[in-house]
Amino acid sequence: MFKTWRSFLLLSLMLILFGFLILGCNQQSPAPPTTVTIPEGELDPAVWGKAYPDHYASYLEQKEQIKGNSKYGGSVPESHLKESPAQVKLFAGYPFSEDYNEERGHVWALEDVTRTLRVGPKTISSCWNCKSPNVKPLVDKMGDSFWATPFADLKDQIKHPIACANCHDSKTMELTITSIPLLDALKTRGIDPTKFSRQEMRTMVCAQCHVEYYFKPDNKKVTFPWNYGLRMDDAEKLYTELNFKDWDHKESQAPMLKAQHPDYELFSTGVHAANGVACADCHMPYVKQGQSKISSHHLQSPLNHISQSCQTCHKQSEEYLKNQVIGTQDQVYKAKVALETALTDAINSITTASNNSAAKADMMNEARNLHRKAQWRWDYISAENSMGWHSPKEALRILGEGLDLARQAQLKANLGVGANVAGAANPDAGKTPGSGTAVEAAGQGTAPKQ
Repeated sequence: MFKTWRSFLLLSLMLILFGFLILGCNQQSPAPPTTVTIPEGELDPAVWGKAYPDHYASYLEQKEQIKGNSKYGGSVPESHLKESPAQVKLFAGYPFSEDYNEERGHVWALEDVTRTLRVGPKTISSCWNCKSPNVKPLVDKMGDSFWATPFADLKDQIKHPIACANCHDSKTMELTITSIPLLDALKTRGIDPTKFSRQEMRTMVCAQCHVEYYFKPDNKKVTFPWNYGLRMDDAEKLYTELNFKDWDHKESQAPMLKAQHPDYELFSTGVHAANGVACADCHMPYVKQGQSKISSHHLQSPLNHISQSCQTCHKQSEEYLKNQVIGTQDQVYKAKVALETALTDAINSITTASNNSAAKADMMNEARNLHRKAQWRWDYISAENSMGWHSPKEALRILGEGLDLARQAQLKANLGVGANVAGAANPDAGKTPGSGTAVEAAGQGTAPKQ
């Protein structure tokens, strides 16, 4: 009996000791304590970095310019126009046909926006939005007059690139929404931002900037087209109601829409969003940095850290997961290129028809409207930063619709010059006056000389 009791006691002690060992191995070293206080209203990330050196060191890693494992992304400022010369034609009459590079990390935001050829003397301050934490204090001070203020007038007051203060409260470090356009959009949709869970906030702080937007006609305020929802079709419906356009295509003369970077909107239609995955789960995974475990602030493709981003949920090998992502992106890319070809053919047909005085008004009007719709769908996926991975089924649906609409545009233009087609002749039908976000952002005269 005594021997049995002694064996039981020894086994219990061993289990307790083993438990402590397991606990010790799993625990990450806590962040070293700091006595540094971040002053209220402080926007300089270097000051925040004194209190959170590991986070700041991770943030500064964004200075790297690499593609890594990403086939369709990275932070190397390669020219999209050289990679896809067809885009020069697709953006004819619009500044993107002269300067359109791959985006770099957040730390490069100010340098990239001030150096791009798409910014000119008449550019407005709406283009500072999402480039700096200095924007919100200026809007708080200036009100809605901020948006239409000349871009160059505020250059000396925009001092820091996208950084800590864009997403964190300086006192509590809680995630917070500082984007006035996002707060406005949530209000429009009847959503109370204070009710978001922490997991939801790990997506919403990204939705401050990685979204589609336009400038309101009255005050040029950055506005998200979310009145009817988050899908591509919902934004198009609103733009149609507003009779909105970004620019007139120089060749087809169609009133065009320019997609910005609808990452959040496309992501919202995908399987990861449906299962509660946040942007930060994949793009800011937990890593060991210095003496602590932190959420990585070196934002990049999850393919560059598959074990931390993907294998926390998916148990397949890194090679398998990488091939799944790139294989899917290859399909989306192939569909995107096919649509580029169809759009090129449509533009050529519309341009040819517009030089024929016998071209029928109804046909020309339809052809230009179809060009607008088709290219909007191409650009929605092309400008989005995941090559469709955020929601592959939706991306392929949108590109498929675009391909059909582009071929319809080509057909309408060709039929419009047919001798047996009824209707009044007017090769200019479908042209509309005015301008929208694209031209106002760059300023008249900034568009390329073609």
